[in-house]
Amino acid sequence: MEATVEGKALIFSMLMGLASFIVIHVNGEHSPVGRFSGDHYHDQIRKMQALRSSSVRHDSVSLAPPSISPSPSYAQQPPAASSPRVYHVTTYGADPTGREDSTEALLRAISDAVQGPSAGSLIEGIQNLGGAQINLEGGNYLISRPLRLPATGVGNLKIHGGTLRASDDFPTDGYLIDLSASSTSNMEEKRERSKDSQQLSSSSPYSYEYITLRDLMLDSNYRGGGAAVINSLRTSIDNCYITHFTTNGILVRGGHETYIRNSFLGQHITAGGDHGERNFSGTAISLMGNDNAVTDVVIFSAAIGIMVSGQANILSGVHCYNKATGFGGTGIYLKLPGLTQTRIVNSYLDYTGIVAEDPVQLHISNTFFLGDAYIVLKSINGVAHAVNIVDNMFCGFDKGVEIVQLDQTNGPFKDIEQVVVDRNNVRGMNIKSTVARGSVNGKGNSWVVDFNHVLLFPNLIRNVQYSLSATGSQFPNHALRNISDNRVEIQTDLDVPASVYVTADQGMLT
Repeated sequence: MEATVEGKALIFSMLMGLASFIVIHVNGEHSPVGRFSGDHYHDQIRKMQALRSSSVRHDSVSLAPPSISPSPSYAQQPPAASSPRVYHVTTYGADPTGREDSTEALLRAISDAVQGPSAGSLIEGIQNLGGAQINLEGGNYLISRPLRLPATGVGNLKIHGGTLRASDDFPTDGYLIDLSASSTSNMEEKRERSKDSQQLSSSSPYSYEYITLRDLMLDSNYRGGGAAVINSLRTSIDNCYITHFTTNGILVRGGHETYIRNSFLGQHITAGGDHGERNFSGTAISLMGNDNAVTDVVIFSAAIGIMVSGQANILSGVHCYNKATGFGGTGIYLKLPGLTQTRIVNSYLDYTGIVAEDPVQLHISNTFFLGDAYIVLKSINGVAHAVNIVDNMFCGFDKGVEIVQLDQTNGPFKDIEQVVVDRNNVRGMNIKSTVARGSVNGKGNSWVVDFNHVLLFPNLIRNVQYSLSATGSQFPNHALRNISDNRVEIQTDLDVPASVYVTADQGMLT
């Protein structure tokens, strides 16, 4: 019986549609303008629809497909395996307003990205995630514990486009983003990992490769640090703003080739002249690994701008005004005595300077030192080898501050080779160099040129060149007699009026 009613309803509906076509066609032919007017057309359609609805049994409504309502939890579903690998964190329930804790939602997005399909490998033991992206969608997210990857042995992943802020109960020794293998157990306690994700942990000597952190603001809320990169290869931190840290803004330990560029770091948000500058603490960037680069970075508040304790690093285009030397701050601290291997070029040390412990293979050039900022060579075991401090600019306040100074608290420098401090231009500070030039005029048989006010190392002259120009009818025999205490003495066998020109060099060793 039900099928018969449905059949009748279908036939009736078809007849009504045919009738409406005939009516429309007839009226169209007799319309004054040659076609059916808009108002009359809609009126006829409404009448036909009302007539058709009234002729269909109410129990036939159940034949229509149920309406589909959107999910109350997600605006869109996380990507399937065959979908583009962009993980929008709000689809996992993250709160972009920063009012609610988004830790779990962000970790779910990270876990899906890491456990998604891979395409081959990068370095041996590192699976290629194909450029998967965790998109923060310009939101401000509150987190209560560090964001870590659930497994090691993965690479080619990017986290970008938003703000992460530590909650008031965030661990004070944690980092907002923590790329470390040693701490993954915290997440494993929360979630059961699949067999595939377990296989991601590999025998590679590195935990991760080609992880990119970009376009992020990391606000540590004076609890811990910003980002930790541990034993990772080819990590990129680009266009980030990291603030309110108490330990390190960025910590790099082990691994190779972490590139930090186009970023801003400061414990306190200021633009200089802060009344609380004496109390600045923490380190903006700590490089405890090799072959890293910091390029075009501004450090505007911290006790130490950049701490380097790994070799073969380069700093270029760095502007440090983190904490003035007069308040106990250091712009760049090189803490790897005996194996520095660091290049600092094209940078700007603004009221804060550089300290290098037992420097070996250190190059500082084309850098501007403002506000009596200077360089300190600090003796640990008394070694200074292959040091170039050349072609820099120094500007001060005529207070007698030397541009390069020695800290020999732990003992004097006694092993000095190939140290060149030269060709620096100085205004309002006292020049120090390993190459000095001087002259003396007078009549007699002994001429002394004192270089203590210029030469960097005490009582050290390795090479002397001089010329003597005598007037009168006799030209005397002459010789270099003494170079002790950084004083050069030239003697003649006759008393004559003469001018003596001397160049003394501390850096050469034959």
